Amino acid sequence: MLTRYALLLAPSANRVYADAAGRLARAELEIFAGSGVLDAVPVDAAVERIGGVEYLTFAAPGPGLGGRDLAHLANLSAAYALFERVGDDLLRPVPLEPLARYDSDLITIPKYAGKTNEQFTRLLLNVTVLASASAGGMLDRQLVVLDPLCGRGTTLNQALMYGYDGIGVEHDGKDVDAYGAFLRTWLRRKRLKHTAETVPVRRDRKLIARRFEAVLAPSRDEHRAGATQRVTVLHSDTTRAREVLRPRCADVIVTDAPYGVAHGSRTEQGLSRSPLDLLGAAVPVWRELLRPGGALGLSWNTQVAPRAAAEAVLAGAGLRVVDGPGWRDLAHRVDQAIDRDVLVAVAPTTPPARRV
Repeated sequence: MLTRYALLLAPSANRVYADAAGRLARAELEIFAGSGVLDAVPVDAAVERIGGVEYLTFAAPGPGLGGRDLAHLANLSAAYALFERVGDDLLRPVPLEPLARYDSDLITIPKYAGKTNEQFTRLLLNVTVLASASAGGMLDRQLVVLDPLCGRGTTLNQALMYGYDGIGVEHDGKDVDAYGAFLRTWLRRKRLKHTAETVPVRRDRKLIARRFEAVLAPSRDEHRAGATQRVTVLHSDTTRAREVLRPRCADVIVTDAPYGVAHGSRTEQGLSRSPLDLLGAAVPVWRELLRPGGALGLSWNTQVAPRAAAEAVLAGAGLRVVDGPGWRDLAHRVDQAIDRDVLVAVAPTTPPARRV
């Protein structure tokens, strides 16, 4: 016996991304199915048009999805509404309650050139958490998400929405200031209890970074009880992140690498159009920041760096690239000059040797 479902896909402001949304949702569902977090594993996933509208359809064994399974699948990046299929032509609504500790405008208000699509940011965070040793705590653990190329903080804001803590590293001071200004304004406008400050980071009396840090909670009662979240953004070079962050500080690392089109990747040798130069220098540093069993999720432009080369960088840092159903189906076109793909790799469950 199978219970059949139809997931209505959320609209996307980006038409090109919307064209790939069904295929990406199917891949993401397959990754959820293989993660071990679901009791009723979905099968027969397909993209179908029902009444002229695109849905992701699938089935679940027996009586169907239970409460915890629904709680997980509510967080599919393109999920808009879920229906149980009754017969051939009826859809019965199934309530979805995604993780969302704050209003959605925390994600949607910021608009700037180069901003990563919000749905894709959520997908990248989802699949990285599902690959990690923290997958079972996706719904109820306060994970720590690190974005070592955080820009203006789309990934950090999605982490906050999920109830996680966020850490970002960004070399462009204007982006760090813009993120701090936005979050302060947003928190005040929402009248949320919080603290926020920007302070210098010094070592041996030398300035090595600036740190913006905010501590917040979705309600005064939670803030009073100490049930707070923390987001930290460091104005520093990602290849020097170990100077400002302690080892094994992150459950997952999630980042969208520079595309090498409108701008490049900055390394000690200057500006490079290939993200491989940056990744080659940065991934060994990021590897030290991952906790045992943690996962690193990376997206990049395959027009300037082939997948095999990116896999080699991750493997060379001692990470195991994840493969299987769904994992090789996440590539999609962003625009004429950008074809984006996703790699997720997992750290061993024993910590790496510390550098001397």
